[in-house]
Amino acid sequence: MKIKTNATALEIELIDLANLFGQHDEIEIEHEESKNSTILQDKFVVKNNNSGLEKTYQYSYQLDESLSELEQKSLRKKMLKNHLYQTLNKELKMSLPWGSLTGIRPTKLVRDMIEKGQIKEYLVAEALEKMFFVSTAKAKLVANILKNQKCIIRNDNLIDLYINIPICPTRCIYCSFISHKISALGQEKVEEYLDCLEKELSAVKQIIADKAYIVRTMYIGGGTPSVLTTSQLERLLKMLTFSVDEFTVECGRADTITEEKLDILKKYGVTRISINPQTFCQATLKRIGRQVSTTQVLQAYSMALEKGFVVNMDMIAGLPQEKFATFKKSMATLLELYPHNITIHTLSLKRAADLKWQQELVSDKDVEKMVDYSYKLLSENGYKPYYLYRQKNQLKGLENVGYFRDEHVCIFNIDSMEETNTVIGIGAGAMSKRVFNIERRIERQHNNKFIEDYCQNIDKIIDEKKKFYK
Repeated sequence: MKIKTNATALEIELIDLANLFGQHDEIEIEHEESKNSTILQDKFVVKNNNSGLEKTYQYSYQLDESLSELEQKSLRKKMLKNHLYQTLNKELKMSLPWGSLTGIRPTKLVRDMIEKGQIKEYLVAEALEKMFFVSTAKAKLVANILKNQKCIIRNDNLIDLYINIPICPTRCIYCSFISHKISALGQEKVEEYLDCLEKELSAVKQIIADKAYIVRTMYIGGGTPSVLTTSQLERLLKMLTFSVDEFTVECGRADTITEEKLDILKKYGVTRISINPQTFCQATLKRIGRQVSTTQVLQAYSMALEKGFVVNMDMIAGLPQEKFATFKKSMATLLELYPHNITIHTLSLKRAADLKWQQELVSDKDVEKMVDYSYKLLSENGYKPYYLYRQKNQLKGLENVGYFRDEHVCIFNIDSMEETNTVIGIGAGAMSKRVFNIERRIERQHNNKFIEDYCQNIDKIIDEKKKFYK
């Protein structure tokens, strides 16, 4: 689908929205904007290059002169996207589950609107349907999640600590993260990376002391942190001396989990781990490049429960060649295991991944059926949704949802998705977010993405981090 628009600043978002309607190469859209006093007018001309037909859609709305320039800009973007959505909805006779919304954090958008007094909390679902054409089911999902996020505390002295280990045993074909294969990286480089992590963490500890920050949660992600050897894992954990009630380590690949590693995690206060099967179909696991058996997943999970960890397990809807029946069977196995947290991801197709659009994928209808089924099934079995985010190029424009049972929410996930607390990121590819709750603004700082660049620039990274938190 080709889009021509003179609204240059919004072009990317318009294209993102249009792409959610699918690949329609024969459709071309031209946009014109005009202003008469306080009336703004949009005109979308839709051309069908195959049939030669041309249609014009016009919209107008009254500007609110009481709004600031920034508020006007935000409103203008919303209206323009709404108008484009309406145009494509009429032209292609298609609706999208998330309507005209393209951002990754629908719940944050709504929370901000509530806090600004723009909508009432008890009218969230109705507002999403009316203002952004969100489907009834997704609007109710957002309202439900907001009710379950009871642990939010807006306090500029509370922070979350994130440590990134961008290393994996192998690369999954759908993965777009910058992650190094352990075999290609080598143990010498891993040790050098840990040296640099220790150096950065030492500087961060001083920042925390100087700013009188209180560490609320710690999270070691990646990558697959459990790919480290037992001694390397202990070395890393020894660096983290903060006392917290929630400490998560991602151990997504069951083939990296041993009883000895779990004992080390427990020794240093880790409370929560992730063991991510993605699917319980062995043929699919082989197809997507995960060299692990379902038996290994079950064994790792059993050991984790015996050690007393809170466990999260991820599943992916829309994996290549998987049918709904296969996904349904995997969900049945997952429910038998009954983990504390479950995250249902919708497959996202990224340029940096080995999996491409032209490869055999499930249909939009099937992936939507999978996501809807998971919500219904988990809700019927005592799970509640507690955080949500979206990514570009997710099949059918769908979402990722985290579920919990028995009050086992992951505070870090909520803090980071809702952007209510400062996050200090440590390691290659880690991002720090400094949240100023009173001013309602966020500043971001990125570390070098690749391990080699990170290690070469560690002193510069530390200097920049000190200035960032000054």
